[in-house]
Amino acid sequence: MLCIDVQPVFLRAITDGARVQRRCEFAVSAAHGFGLRVVFTEQVPAKLGGTAPELLAAAPGSPVLGKETFSALADDAIRAAVAPAEHLLLCGLETPICVYQTALDALHAGLHVTILSDAVGARRSGDASACLDALRHAGAHVLPSETVFYSLLRDVRHPFFKTYTHLVKSHG
Repeated sequence: MLCIDVQPVFLRAITDGARVQRRCEFAVSAAHGFGLRVVFTEQVPAKLGGTAPELLAAAPGSPVLGKETFSALADDAIRAAVAPAEHLLLCGLETPICVYQTALDALHAGLHVTILSDAVGARRSGDASACLDALRHAGAHVLPSETVFYSLLRDVRHPFFKTYTHLVKSHG
């Protein structure tokens, strides 16, 4: 999972930033609980500040990598951190910029991409919708995070099921 640029400076600028942050926290917590590798990116952290601390707490020990590119995958260190993944889950900010360019680069590199639709955000919702539609047509899956993680569970016998349902309830 790549959690892209969930920095307070961006959260304040986007529509419903607090909700998007909560959904990113849920997605990161779930991915971490499933044992998926979580990588955080930060856009020019020296100038714009770091990732929201609540997100970092949701996946302790996960790498946090700064970038100057809009596509996270245009950065060598980030590309190396997600390798050898064949499927990327994406959440974060901002849908029409960094999420969009990262998803396209991943698709062009032959990766499967799922964008967690409830855990991405933008300053203008119309821009986000247009970009998610374009990414869907380019081959990305665009799905709510609960749908993705319930698909990983498959049934109630999964060892993470009980913990996951508590996450769902606590992040409503």
